[in-house]
Amino acid sequence: MSPSPLALAHQAARERLAQAAGRAAVRLWRQTDPQDIRGSWLPLLARLLVIVSGAQLAAAESTEPWLTRLLGDEDEERPDADRLNPQMLAGVSGEGLPLADVLAAPMWSAFRMVTAGAPVAQAMARGQALIDIVARTAVADAGRAADQVGMVTRPSVTAYIRVTESGACSRCLILAGKEYGTSTGFLRHPRCQCGMEPVTRDHRPTAQDPRKLVDAMSDAQRRRTFGEAGAKALAEGADLGLLVNARRGMATATVFGRTVLSTTEGTTARGIAGKRLQNLHKADGRRYRVSRTPRLMPEEIFRLADDRAHAVRLLRQHAYIF
Repeated sequence: MSPSPLALAHQAARERLAQAAGRAAVRLWRQTDPQDIRGSWLPLLARLLVIVSGAQLAAAESTEPWLTRLLGDEDEERPDADRLNPQMLAGVSGEGLPLADVLAAPMWSAFRMVTAGAPVAQAMARGQALIDIVARTAVADAGRAADQVGMVTRPSVTAYIRVTESGACSRCLILAGKEYGTSTGFLRHPRCQCGMEPVTRDHRPTAQDPRKLVDAMSDAQRRRTFGEAGAKALAEGADLGLLVNARRGMATATVFGRTVLSTTEGTTARGIAGKRLQNLHKADGRRYRVSRTPRLMPEEIFRLADDRAHAVRLLRQHAYIF
């Protein structure tokens, strides 16, 4: 049976969190005054920041109970220090950017469209679509990062499989059931709701079959996912792998033009990461001293680490685990 009921329930709960954050973001965006986009959105942004960061924290906090229920006591000898610190994944995007900056992007997008002469209604619709994507993706990314950090700190976990639903997009469907090393970045796209399930010696879920997921879809779902021509080709026996370019539009968390995925969140002298990274200095305009050492995001740590032990040390240094 794959994925396990616990993995499906975990994924579904996280998806509900992400969807709730998206709905809240849209409701607040609709309160924006089209005649004063910037002035009216900034007070609403403060409220949305609390909502989305709270959803991120809830998503990250669900990881440890889920892994404990799923894997039992396989890692009962695991040191108490190697525990996920979910608070470090809230308030920051999957790319390592401050969440407030990311949630402000729709405002600037709409503002630029209006100043360029686009109809106000069109600009506001674009902003609404973007704020929904940003909010949902921020919550989903925080949850997936928490899952991966939690797996890396468990020696029994050797890999993870991708958990995908039958209603997912074509890019995700083709990757359903793929197995990856625990330190391999998770391929996703904006609003991607796919999850992962750990693989251990005693817990070896059977990989999903992408073709069976497609066969379980209704005709309408297949047309929506693959287009009319693609759905017809599949009905005629076309190879799913040849029909879909699995990596098109898919990426691990990245920032254009940056070679190191890092964040400044939590790096002040008062923050946990700042205290661990040290190398503090007084930056202009900052109330507290800030570490000069970049705080790496979890995926960057996985990319740089030589082995699991090295990854755990870096995760602890950068305050993702206690």
